[in-house]
Amino acid sequence: MENLLLLHGALGAAATLTPLAQAMQGQFKVYALDFSGHSGRAVTQEPFSMALFVQDVLRFLEENQIQSTHIFGYSMGGYVALHLALHHPQRVRSIYTLATKFAWSAEAAAKEVKLLNPEKTAEKVPAFAAALARRHHPQDWKQVMRKTADMLLHLGNQPTLTAGNLPQLQLPVQVAVGDQDTMVSVEETLWAYRLLPDARLQVLPGTRHPLEHVAVSRLTEEIRQFILQVSV
Repeated sequence: MENLLLLHGALGAAATLTPLAQAMQGQFKVYALDFSGHSGRAVTQEPFSMALFVQDVLRFLEENQIQSTHIFGYSMGGYVALHLALHHPQRVRSIYTLATKFAWSAEAAAKEVKLLNPEKTAEKVPAFAAALARRHHPQDWKQVMRKTADMLLHLGNQPTLTAGNLPQLQLPVQVAVGDQDTMVSVEETLWAYRLLPDARLQVLPGTRHPLEHVAVSRLTEEIRQFILQVSV
């Protein structure tokens, strides 16, 4: 049975992928992990970064004696997966990304960071703030949000996935995006698709950015079909 590792998005947690993990059980050996500082994991002094989260994945693979795996990465999780494959290609069999942002610049990062102000979030979207507090307990969700904002600002100035290195990814990748995603454009997803040597492009109709707005049954079947195709 093939291994499948699920990677969550920014401010997320492995638990946000539980419905998908449950749906994929029996078809694959399904794993999920929490990145450093998320879902109650210790928030270290080290800044959030792609390198830090890649180390989280490598550690998880070693602890679970997984030599290589297919990866589904939602949003930031897809970016981490591709970064991992660039530096440790032997550990990754294929990658399916959903709603992963590829067009990083100082302007794009500044736009995203405006949505990552803990004080404004607590004031204007208290239900979301409460959900983050529960998700990251006993850690301070506000600190998680601030460190995420800092990471995005750094990514805006120094993207780790570029037109120079994406063509180096010699593995099957499916990049998927919703046609109603206001955070990730079809155009930037198409940009990445054209640079990847062995890529497939998928635009999901009537789909917004939040993972909970994607039908689990549809996503399960799309991932299953992709892995079956590339595992032949």
